[in-house]
Amino acid sequence: MSALPSRLRRDAWGIASALFYFAAGQPFLPRLGIENDEALFASPILSPRYGLAPFRVWHTHFALMLMSYLGTLKTLILLPVIKVFGANVWSVREPMLLAGAASIWIFYLLVERVAGVRAARIGAVLLAADSLYLLTTCFDWGPVALQHLLLVTGMFFAMRFYKERRELLLAAAFCAFGLALWDKALAIWMLSGIAIAALGVFPREILALLSKRRLAIAAGAFLAGALPLVIYNLPRQMPTFHGNFTYDVSELPVKARMLVGTAHGGALLGFFNQDDWQTPYPHRPAGPIGRFSVNLSQWAGHPGQDLFLFALVLALLLAPFAWGRGWRALLFSLTAMALAWAQMAATAGAGGSAHHTILLWPLPQMFVAVSFAAAAERFGRARIAIAAAVAVVCASSLVVTNEYYVRMARNGGPAAWTDAFTPLNAYLLDTPATAVYCMDWGFLDTLRLLSMGKLPLREGSEIVSRAVPLPQDREAVLEMIADRSHVFVTHPPSIAFFHVADGNLARLALEEGYRRENIAAIRDSYGRLMFEVYRFQKAPASSPRETKTTP
Repeated sequence: MSALPSRLRRDAWGIASALFYFAAGQPFLPRLGIENDEALFASPILSPRYGLAPFRVWHTHFALMLMSYLGTLKTLILLPVIKVFGANVWSVREPMLLAGAASIWIFYLLVERVAGVRAARIGAVLLAADSLYLLTTCFDWGPVALQHLLLVTGMFFAMRFYKERRELLLAAAFCAFGLALWDKALAIWMLSGIAIAALGVFPREILALLSKRRLAIAAGAFLAGALPLVIYNLPRQMPTFHGNFTYDVSELPVKARMLVGTAHGGALLGFFNQDDWQTPYPHRPAGPIGRFSVNLSQWAGHPGQDLFLFALVLALLLAPFAWGRGWRALLFSLTAMALAWAQMAATAGAGGSAHHTILLWPLPQMFVAVSFAAAAERFGRARIAIAAAVAVVCASSLVVTNEYYVRMARNGGPAAWTDAFTPLNAYLLDTPATAVYCMDWGFLDTLRLLSMGKLPLREGSEIVSRAVPLPQDREAVLEMIADRSHVFVTHPPSIAFFHVADGNLARLALEEGYRRENIAAIRDSYGRLMFEVYRFQKAPASSPRETKTTP
């Protein structure tokens, strides 16, 4: 029994880092509305239902996949939560933030077994302070939260299997890897990077562990975790891998800049918030925390990047001083990271956004932690300098995180993250309608979630997306606009994602003798017009022209 308190004292740094991370995320959770992709997980369980590879369990229909590369693991996790607590920013985001905190705790345990307690402490605090690791988890539109948790958990169990030789740990590791692949097939980047790096850096250790029984256990556990993805792909000629992994290096410079921006922490400044000139009624953060945040932002000079990239460069310079297991851990993390990013950079449509590059985390923190810890152990007098460097890097990350908070609180979110979703949902629930047509991207999935499937939502933009409408398009439009119980929702033109659909609808309606009737204008809490709600009515018949006759 005495060993447990001793272990807790030893691991207190990791626990504290995870708790700090969880607490730091709380002020962000209610700051923005639920983004459309963030709400996508609800599509197989709430009306109008959508999903791939549907199947029936007892009296319930469920889908294995949200998209060809995105599974429904998050749906299974959040389904009981929203049933108990309803659909809101807390029930959707709190579980993902908890997953992020758990990933920090498990990362600490992993690095401690790989490179010792000092490295684990450095890695945990660096990861807990990372701005984008926090924000991409709080607002899990990527999604990335479960990816981080499952991949770190898999590596942790694999390390424990190496040390303890318990085959249950081997099964747990590969089941976690399989679940990560089902959750998001893009996990193949990290999984292949980790696998190749492990084989290249630890070949003797891995070969010594191999046996037919263990290979069977690993393969079976991986298949069990990824089974829904396998069931979806096998009868359909592997759409996950044929349609989503296309080679293209034309955007390599853009992706490299995004990688650097993600390492600097400021890649999403302006993505989550509006600017001052876009905000007629900015909100000054109130209360002690709000005032402290504003003062800190002003004192720090409104920072746009942190110092973590410089820590990576310093870690590279210090790497030659690592020895023993330290240098192999450095080589493993650097190789796995490089291989994963190379695949990301060579895949069309991937790697150009922060929610892709952040999938490389926490490998950069592992590299810095192992390098710094090795330097501190080799040069005893450098320990204070290493500790100071870690503290400065963490402080720089925290002031950037604070900058995100101040900008969100002052100016609110853009159209995709607006808090106007709440009044829009309330208005539509109170408006008698047999169909609610969504004429722009960015709110159908959010409304489905917030209304818990009670709104009769329809996708309207696809029907009128063609520049030259077909005869069947006109028939569909006439069916949409003729019924007065049908209402339409769109963004105003200044913030619309797709302008064609709404314009085509109005033009076709006018040709059929109908005109648009605006019934509501929904604004966010900052006074910005975010949504227009309208219906169509038959235009009054024009009086016949008087004709002149000549005598």
